[in-house]
Amino acid sequence: MKSLNSILLSGKEVLPLIEGGKGISITSGDSSGPWAFAGGVGTVSAVNADFFDKAGAIVPQIYKGRNRRERHEELVDFSISGGVAQVQRAHELRKGLGSLNINILWEMGGAERILKGVLEKTKGLVDGVTCGAGMPYKLAEIAASYGVYYYPIISSSRAFRALWKRAYKKFADFLGAVVYEDPWLAGGHNGLSNVEDPDKPQEPYPRVALLRKEMREMGVGEVPIIMAGGVWYLRDWSHWIDNEELGPIAFQFGTRPLLTKESPISDEWKARLMTMKEGDVVLHRYSPTGFYSSAINNEYLQELHARTDRQIAFTPDMVGDHTRPLDINRKGNNVYVTQGDLGRANKWFHQGFTSIMRTPDQTLIFVTPEKQALIRKHQTECMGCLSQCRFSNWATNEKNSTGRKADPRSFCIQKTLQDISHDGDIEHNLMFSGHNCFNFAKDPFYSNGFVPTVKELVERISTGD
Repeated sequence: MKSLNSILLSGKEVLPLIEGGKGISITSGDSSGPWAFAGGVGTVSAVNADFFDKAGAIVPQIYKGRNRRERHEELVDFSISGGVAQVQRAHELRKGLGSLNINILWEMGGAERILKGVLEKTKGLVDGVTCGAGMPYKLAEIAASYGVYYYPIISSSRAFRALWKRAYKKFADFLGAVVYEDPWLAGGHNGLSNVEDPDKPQEPYPRVALLRKEMREMGVGEVPIIMAGGVWYLRDWSHWIDNEELGPIAFQFGTRPLLTKESPISDEWKARLMTMKEGDVVLHRYSPTGFYSSAINNEYLQELHARTDRQIAFTPDMVGDHTRPLDINRKGNNVYVTQGDLGRANKWFHQGFTSIMRTPDQTLIFVTPEKQALIRKHQTECMGCLSQCRFSNWATNEKNSTGRKADPRSFCIQKTLQDISHDGDIEHNLMFSGHNCFNFAKDPFYSNGFVPTVKELVERISTGD
């Protein structure tokens, strides 16, 4: 293992070790502050972060608005308050050491307003902004206006080239680093394009080498690239370090920081991580963002799989093979399906999946009445947490609508991530994770259930292990 030298990020000499940002209270000030104190780059999530009352207790994010627009305004206020509170906590714990970034999702509802609101109230505390999940064209302008560096998260050189040509070349001096997040290895939402096969992963080295080549042609060849996704042992990446073709490289860790004493996730969640096996994390496309994402294959995800499997196409009139009538609401309002699909529908009906829901793709899914009621409830309680949502059809526009039918094959991402991040059931909520989390069970560092502090983890990573 080559020696790990410091690197210049956001104008500061730090270890080339970045804590990956994880939204909805998972990378809190309590975890990111110690990471910066250990000499790396701590990352506070500004995505619906927790804030505190005068007694120091977490304030529950309860929405009282009568409609989606009113609840969306509450969400923006909650997010700014939470982001500010967590940055202040992280800054206190870093004790002037390391570097501190905040992380936002460009596709989250009110992203620009939240970013500006947090930066306005944390001047002098934040060094950089990491941002992905979409094409954040305005990120550079906003960050530069507050004198902080920006770290776009991309998954291909093509994406960075588009960002550079349209906006970033005007603010090159504030480009802190480019985060290459591998779309086949990273946890959370993944940036797979329509021309890439989710079942055929590509090696990251050639993709990053191409990114560096293009950055040199753009005149930013010495700006660091941060490798994110699939990084566990640095010894496996030693050929990347001090590599002339790749240039300055740093490494981001998203999954390993989940299992530290300072990590705010529940003890039950931490224990589950230690039992993971290879293949337990799957790439799926149920997210209301429309992006692929990687999550642990628990009962929550399995139910989404099953919900989509109980799906048939229909036509409003008899067309081709769609000749068999199906009463979708027991009121004589028939649609037409094929003979084979009618048989499947009857089977599901007798299994208890007696509620039929339409999707935007002219298909029907079959769920239990209880599940239908929960889906409807979550759709009705939408607070506009995304710029566009497949599940509720919310959009941040004048009509607050995507113009498409809400999709019952998806889920309310706000509710499930808020629940699991506040000691909710780990089997019946979405659990994002990187694909290498099976290493918790294999890595001797975690033997006998050992949970390190952030300082101990950073020291361990620095040795190559």
